[in-house]
Amino acid sequence: MRKPNMLIGFALLVFVCFSFGASFSMAADTVKVGIVLPLTGPQAKFGEIEKISFDMALDEINAAGGIQGKTLELIIEDDTGRPEVGRSVVEKLITKDKVVMIGGGYSSSVTYAVAGVCQQNRMPFLVNTGSADKITASGWDYIFRLNPPVSEYASAIESLLGQVIKPKSIAILHENSLFGTKGANSFAKRCKKSGYKVALKQGYEHGGIDFKPVLIRVKQLNPDIIYMVSYIMDASLLMKQSKELKLTPKMFIGGAAGFTLPEFVQNAGVASEKVISATLWHQVLPYPGAMDYYDKFVARFKKPTEYHGAEAYAACYVIADVLDRAPSFTNIDIKKALSETDIMTIFGPVRFVSYGKMKNQNRLPTYVVQWIDGKLELVWPARLATKKLEYPVDWLKTWGY
Repeated sequence: MRKPNMLIGFALLVFVCFSFGASFSMAADTVKVGIVLPLTGPQAKFGEIEKISFDMALDEINAAGGIQGKTLELIIEDDTGRPEVGRSVVEKLITKDKVVMIGGGYSSSVTYAVAGVCQQNRMPFLVNTGSADKITASGWDYIFRLNPPVSEYASAIESLLGQVIKPKSIAILHENSLFGTKGANSFAKRCKKSGYKVALKQGYEHGGIDFKPVLIRVKQLNPDIIYMVSYIMDASLLMKQSKELKLTPKMFIGGAAGFTLPEFVQNAGVASEKVISATLWHQVLPYPGAMDYYDKFVARFKKPTEYHGAEAYAACYVIADVLDRAPSFTNIDIKKALSETDIMTIFGPVRFVSYGKMKNQNRLPTYVVQWIDGKLELVWPARLATKKLEYPVDWLKTWGY
């Protein structure tokens, strides 16, 4: 009776060993990277466009052979748009999932929190959207950023104002977040330097539904420009309520973020028409693969994409390039490979440099887009434009009054 039991035990041992061996083998054939994005909550639309762009790039990278013959695996975690959740999920990615690096980072508040955890754990982190200056101005050596800091978002807007619109006064409305506050403060400094009067700089709490009190105040001041730094729902409501109150400045300008997503025109309707915004990317820019990415995205998901998606898609390719060049998947080797990055992506060239207070920061130009007939057209600089800037604007006629 003992012999059959011994045989059964031996068979079980072989099975367990084989199972564990297969598991270890699979793990050895996979390179894990953690991605932190808002997949639920008020910023979910941004997280969605970035997640599916990461997934697109991941499919292409693995179809082309992966990373040093290994499969690239992205473990995407939902930060819900809250810093405390961001800290929690990145700690889980580092300690439990054993990822070799971190990517993603949408809102500045969450990204800054995640960056602090990564720096403390000496975990390389490639930021692709979080834009508050202090993310790369804190002296952290494990944090790298693909996109420009928010203080540089309005560079092209500043050029357009100086050469075409030439305003005398500006009202600035912004969300009371790390992104909104820094973006508004930076733009206010640019305005004062250019000699434009900042008639009002007013913050508001994210998620509000009634902006009319502050918009009535703006109407009384009658500024030439209304500049808004807002996420998607706030951007849409600000424009709808501006239409209802018949505000007619020379131009409504968005500071990127919510003003470039396809959902902006869906939510704001006719109130979105002719609004211009800063942007970091457009599919017609002369970057290899830019239009190809846009066309593939539209064909696959039946909707347009914009700079947030391009950031994520490009970041995935930067991650793959870094891991391909790293002599090992240790944090030291990956950090070194990041610092030596020199690659062209659909989002533009990527090289991490230090300047001013910035460290490990990629430097890129910015652009201006305008919603024309429901489409996001590149209008500035003029030499790259897909459509001529529509200015001046008869807002009441545009809105159907």
